Amino acid sequence: MPVVPGEIRIGDRAYLQAERIAKVMAQGGDVVVRASWKNARWLDANGRAFDLIGYLENCREEVCETPARLALKKGEPVKMRLIALRKSEAAAQEARRKINKEARAKGNKVQPQTLIAAGLVLLVTSLDREEFPADTVFKLYRMRWRIELAFKRLKSLIGLRSPPAKDPRIAKPWIFAHFLIALVTEPLSQELGVSPP
Repeated sequence: MPVVPGEIRIGDRAYLQAERIAKVMAQGGDVVVRASWKNARWLDANGRAFDLIGYLENCREEVCETPARLALKKGEPVKMRLIALRKSEAAAQEARRKINKEARAKGNKVQPQTLIAAGLVLLVTSLDREEFPADTVFKLYRMRWRIELAFKRLKSLIGLRSPPAKDPRIAKPWIFAHFLIALVTEPLSQELGVSPP
């Protein structure tokens, strides 16, 4: 999908791909991407190996931010901002519990670094720090989650799934009909406090 200059692309951990991020930025777009400690080759502002876990362990503030770079297979590393938001103690403990439970179910051992990173929400962004301070970047990321929840709700509310055909003459009316149903039923469901079947 072509990048529109000035657009901001927001993605979850699956989109922490340095080459794809570099392409978006080269076309004039910006990114806000949820980060994982181990799915990128992290460099510091000078291009040297960056000890992300050490940085997170020493982060004592609720929000920590530092310049970072994502190494590419070829070419100059991508200049980014790494922003870390500390989770509440309850949220961090719940995240660690889930990680340990999933690892036990698969017979795996959890790396200590994973448990450290589980206590924070990590984002990388190419957005300018002056125009988009850390709290604004987190608001943008939360907006993505709200949109995703809205689509999940649509799927359950009106059965929105893949169209029955790839032919646009069939797919478009099918999608429009489902959106029309959503527009009609959503206010009713909020008013009645129920989700129609």
